[in-house]
Amino acid sequence: MKIKTKSKKVNKAWLHDHVTDPYVRLAQKEGYRARAAYKLKEIDEELHLLKPGQLVVDLGAAPGAWSQYVRRKFAPRDAAGGGAAVGALNGTVIALDLLDFEPIEGVHFIQGDFREEAVLAELQAAVNGRPVDVVISDMAPNLSGIEVSDAARIAHLVELAVEFSQQHLRPDGALVCKVFHGSGYSQLVDLFRSSFRTVKPIKPKASRDKSSETFLVGRGLKQQA
Repeated sequence: MKIKTKSKKVNKAWLHDHVTDPYVRLAQKEGYRARAAYKLKEIDEELHLLKPGQLVVDLGAAPGAWSQYVRRKFAPRDAAGGGAAVGALNGTVIALDLLDFEPIEGVHFIQGDFREEAVLAELQAAVNGRPVDVVISDMAPNLSGIEVSDAARIAHLVELAVEFSQQHLRPDGALVCKVFHGSGYSQLVDLFRSSFRTVKPIKPKASRDKSSETFLVGRGLKQQA
């Protein structure tokens, strides 16, 4: 009985935090599917990564908030001053996730597991040999609570995102990737530093204080030996 009571208290605390979260309220007001949009917005406003006309690949895209943000960035400036959620689109957004999500106008969505070769081949076919300007990855595995096992799963997804970027990014392109502080974090920073000329870790204000997540941004590919 004590376990159930504790669980209810935790759920109530989470619900209270969620309902009163200013980013949740802002997402509802501005039509974003999740508060995560403001994490990418902060990163973009600091580093100026996203510009109309680009090809952007969104990995781990569901429920679609990051793709929504990019899609609005690509809305022509003569369309209500830019930021339109529908209509013309100056740029290309390719989104991929294991989970399905409600379509976003102008966004090419691929459903599947990024770790599977067939799904990766479908993504590569969608890119169609074009140089990618920015790869954004909010991918995260289902965590087991076993630190060593979880660190390995996280690292694998980050390594796949880096490998995809090495193969498809234009030389001055960028990768934004979610990582977690803890076991294996320093190795992922080293991986980024060996792959990109400039590496910057960012903890957006929109990322909850309790969360161990942070984002690594790599810019400018290094030539691989």
